[in-house]
Amino acid sequence: MAFFFFKEEGHFDMQNDKILPHLFRTEYRKIVAVLYRHFGFEYPEIAEDIASDTFLTAAETWGLKGLPENPAAWLYTVARNKAKDYLKRDTLFKHKVTPAIQPESLQIPETAIDLSEQNINDSQLQMLFAICHPALSVEAQIGLALRILCGFGIDEVADAFLSNKETINKRLFRAKEKLKEKKVKIEFPGEGEIGSRLATVLQTLYLLFNEGYYSASKNTILRKDLCLEAMRLCYLLIEYKLSNVPEVNALLSLMCFHASRFEARMDENGEIIRYDEQDTTLWNKELITKGKYYLNQATKGDIISKYHLEAIIAYWHTIKEDNPEKWENILQLYNRLLITAYSPVAALNRTYALSKVRGKAAAIAEAEKLQLKGNHLYHVLLGHLYKDTDQQKAIDHLQTALKLAKTAAEKSRIAKDLNSLTAVKVI
Repeated sequence: MAFFFFKEEGHFDMQNDKILPHLFRTEYRKIVAVLYRHFGFEYPEIAEDIASDTFLTAAETWGLKGLPENPAAWLYTVARNKAKDYLKRDTLFKHKVTPAIQPESLQIPETAIDLSEQNINDSQLQMLFAICHPALSVEAQIGLALRILCGFGIDEVADAFLSNKETINKRLFRAKEKLKEKKVKIEFPGEGEIGSRLATVLQTLYLLFNEGYYSASKNTILRKDLCLEAMRLCYLLIEYKLSNVPEVNALLSLMCFHASRFEARMDENGEIIRYDEQDTTLWNKELITKGKYYLNQATKGDIISKYHLEAIIAYWHTIKEDNPEKWENILQLYNRLLITAYSPVAALNRTYALSKVRGKAAAIAEAEKLQLKGNHLYHVLLGHLYKDTDQQKAIDHLQTALKLAKTAAEKSRIAKDLNSLTAVKVI
């Protein structure tokens, strides 16, 4: 995975039938963010209709006349013109914004719909703060982020949530109505407010990345896109002076370290490859280097957040040597993480590190205290820990894990582990 989420290529050399879907992903989000910023949550349908109609026009025109020299610039021009045409003819908007101007003399300045790179970035960042409003549920925040800021189609958003289009459309509609009801402005929070709002934004991006990295979706391309979009939005925060703080750098560092091992986590058949079996030559050195850079930037402050601790844990996982120092450091970091921000998943991951430092018996004792019987990973871990001392218990846990697992990839891997154990038992 190349580290390309900072800058997008301006040229297009792919086949014609693939260009428009690609542009929809990369340019729809830019256009709609600028339009949302202009029309606000009071008229969200206008922004989305103009953006969608722009791409419909592209499909019709390009099919007849071929590709323009600069497809992205063509889209921006058409979107700007459609927005200006709407402003000219819409009586409600004219009465709201320009009550003293007669319709026949109404002139919309070129700057009314500004699709410059700076304004696009500002609009997306302001939208990010707006949709991460505490009045919305986490699912609604992530859903709006996927749709508006990441350019995901409704089908893709539904896939990410393992849901259907009707449910997602209703969820997004309710979320927009809530933002309208709360009169949420699409703007940068004030300097005194940005700290409290930033915490929610970071949590949303963290969950968005995790949705991709540990996704239950069968769409492996979608999984990568989710991660890259979370990284791109996190980078926007770093580019903005008031939000370029240690916690943001720590989160981007964490994402870089995790993403560096993306290609080694699944084989060509889509089957999961566990950490201790990964081909380390597939780890992305460039992303690891970027992760170190942002981790260093994250240390320029007094706060040690959960993102700092998780980033350092992820860093140690990019160390190829499987030595005692590595796992002792990881164990101590998990101890601090559980004090700072306890979560059952972190506690479960800690037991794996504990097995590397103090042995499997100690890890089994700690793991069983967690009583995460409804979590398939809990049973996978215990199956792994028991396999050398009590094969029957190992088999029982893996059979339970197989029943609880949600995706075909997880089920396939667990079945493989189970088959290897039952084969040994027969022998």
